[in-house]
Amino acid sequence: MRAGFAVTMVTTALVVGAAAGCGSSGSGGETSPSGRSTSATTTLAAQAPTGFDPCHDIPTSVLDSEGLDHKATNADSDGSGGAKWRGCIYAAADGYGASIRTTNITLPMVRSNIGFAVAGEMVIGDRRALSYHDVDQPDHRAFCLLNLEMKGGSLEISIDNPASSRKTGRLESCDIAKGLATKLAPLIASGT
Repeated sequence: MRAGFAVTMVTTALVVGAAAGCGSSGSGGETSPSGRSTSATTTLAAQAPTGFDPCHDIPTSVLDSEGLDHKATNADSDGSGGAKWRGCIYAAADGYGASIRTTNITLPMVRSNIGFAVAGEMVIGDRRALSYHDVDQPDHRAFCLLNLEMKGGSLEISIDNPASSRKTGRLESCDIAKGLATKLAPLIASGT
């Protein structure tokens, strides 16, 4: 695993965990994909969602299509304020690194966190998603986070794609994250 990717993951955990623990407020009501109004809340679910296991539920066909190694490194972590991440890190030889983890951090929590700058909001499959960067991250091409909505949290895809990566260094990290999310969304159990 590249040192820069580990630093990005730790920074993400600290920034999101601090916001969750400090009780930052959301932006008010929203409309869910089903059309019902939901209120933004900072109340964390007790655990990360379980409708998808990033360490075991990704088919080899998806890993192969992304050029990712089949050997995943566990990336479970617990942040401050009850934030939890469960999943694995995958790497591509001469390419990007991806942390793919479920978390009890919701999209409204990410959106309201002043430590993040939202790059885009979209729907992937039938799930809302948003891509974003750490506000202190100078290279938005190389680093991107994308959260795909799940009940009680989200699936977080964190991409580290330095320009020195021979195979993928010219690609935008958020484009990589969106492509990967498009392949993963159908694998998440419905209702979760």
